[in-house]
Amino acid sequence: MINSRLFRLQIGPALRYLVPILFIYSFTVLLPLVLSFYYSMRNESGTEFVGFQNYAALIKDQDFWFALKNNVIITVLCVLGQVGIAFLIASLFMTKLLKLPSLHRISIFLPVVLAAVVTGYLWSMIYNYRYGVLNWFIALFGKEPVLWLDNPQFVLYSVSVPLIWQYIGLYFIIFLAGMQNISKEVLEASDIDGASWFKKTFYVIFPLLKNVMSVALILCITGTLKVFDHIYVMTGGGPGRSSMVMAQYAYNNAFTMSRLGYGSTISIGMLILCAVIVLAMSRWIGGDNEK
Repeated sequence: MINSRLFRLQIGPALRYLVPILFIYSFTVLLPLVLSFYYSMRNESGTEFVGFQNYAALIKDQDFWFALKNNVIITVLCVLGQVGIAFLIASLFMTKLLKLPSLHRISIFLPVVLAAVVTGYLWSMIYNYRYGVLNWFIALFGKEPVLWLDNPQFVLYSVSVPLIWQYIGLYFIIFLAGMQNISKEVLEASDIDGASWFKKTFYVIFPLLKNVMSVALILCITGTLKVFDHIYVMTGGGPGRSSMVMAQYAYNNAFTMSRLGYGSTISIGMLILCAVIVLAMSRWIGGDNEK
């Protein structure tokens, strides 16, 4: 009797505060997810139940696998650019060589707060063939302007650069927070032993940040696999389908071609792929921790 009363006194107020949060989460996340799965089992107009026919068609859809390949290429570039560069910048902040660290920290993190649409339009102007800053800079060296967003050979790399630029600051903050939690005695011992910046970073700091690095990789991979805004603003998946990604492909099917059922199937397929990757990464991290 006393325990149940204590439970009501301690847990009851907390549940009252959690109810609005759970309601918002259910309305914005769980309900759309359930509706997507519901419509993925129906025909293009969403009026007739077709079972798993859409999923069978998705497995045979070459355009979907081509979009997945583009997602993988962009993901690899973003992992190297976002996580790799952020780790190196954060390690530089741990040295005494950098002046005005607060100013640099703000300038690095500032792009993160920009809307993806704003970033897309900004880099579209930078890449512009006629008056873009990048082609203007190239012209100073006597080179011909480049079709950065209209050439299938360059477009995937071109749309990856804004993603890298915008989110370096996010992983920089994550790594910097992890590095600041490393024992100062360990870092001072490496300085006393005469370790260079390179050796200190990769033989002392990096092994101690393995768990932080794993979390950053999961965030980067899952975030890039569902990228949409930047590419929609910059290329719309073009030229042709050269920069088509899974989210853009789902959007085109659901809203441009009015294939609501198949577009929902593509969205569920994206969810399954992201879940498999997260589970694989978590298993890998857990295996390392057990060892």
